[in-house]
Amino acid sequence: MSGAGKIMLVGIGPGSVEHMTQRARDAIAESDVVIGYVTYIKLVADLIEGKEIIRKSMTEELDRAVSALEAARAGKKVALISSGDAGVYGMAGPTYEVLFQAGWTPEDAVQVEIVPGASALNSCAALVGAPLTHDFCAISLSDLLTPWPTIARRLDAVAMADFVVALYNPKSGRRTRQIVEAQRLFLRHRRPDTPVAIVKSGYRRRQNIVFTTLDSMADADIGMLSTVLIGNSNTFVRHGLMVTPRGYANKYDMEEGGATREGEKAGRSLSTGLLGWLETLAAEHAAGDSIELLAERHRLPADYIRATLEEPWEASEAAATTEEGEA
Repeated sequence: MSGAGKIMLVGIGPGSVEHMTQRARDAIAESDVVIGYVTYIKLVADLIEGKEIIRKSMTEELDRAVSALEAARAGKKVALISSGDAGVYGMAGPTYEVLFQAGWTPEDAVQVEIVPGASALNSCAALVGAPLTHDFCAISLSDLLTPWPTIARRLDAVAMADFVVALYNPKSGRRTRQIVEAQRLFLRHRRPDTPVAIVKSGYRRRQNIVFTTLDSMADADIGMLSTVLIGNSNTFVRHGLMVTPRGYANKYDMEEGGATREGEKAGRSLSTGLLGWLETLAAEHAAGDSIELLAERHRLPADYIRATLEEPWEASEAAATTEEGEA
């Protein structure tokens, strides 16, 4: 490759300029060319006056990456923008695929920088409370590039594993059944009254937030500009805020000023953490419970239970003195 151009993969966050990082604004300011989906171009209209603009449609991701590479080869600085974060369902992945296909390496003259931004799950969570305080994951319901059985297996697995889940691309004019199928899969494992928050156009002019429940979510107004947040078994809504507890109540008595519960120690794994569970598992098996029964009781694969019981370990590990901190 010739020239000394640069591709900046810029995450512009939820859409409002005040929620963009300073580096994102600077990257757009120093660019010669701005490339993006037409809606994203509109979101940064105040920042791109006088620049070369290349607008692409929703399904032209690879074309955007190719255009960025061509402009960078010509020595230009390119801001290839994505809403949210460029590396989360954004343009970072397709761009690297195009670059590698063209023989690009990090040592080439064309530089590449990823400028992170707040993804939809972060910004939508901030608008509804604190739903992502514990383990969570994101799944896109778009089957334009991913086979539906793959999506369905992922939905079923995370629903069973009790993750808080952010659903991206939940519904469009042509894709209306996917959200219904997602609901059906979740209801196999979750209570019908599991809290759900639906954020449409977060931090944009037509922002709309709806709190509902798992058994009713498919009836809500959901579109391509919506992000659906499904709580786990402990998530609750109070005073219009959706909150997922981190688990402090498992160890500390919140009604007694945070005193450590009986059998627990501050800064140590739970009594039902790994080492405590291993002791319990070994005792249950020694008492005559079969591998299959233990697997069913703990909702874990039988081969994992078997391998765990066969792995030598010292019970004294449970009394390890190393303290751990949890943020």
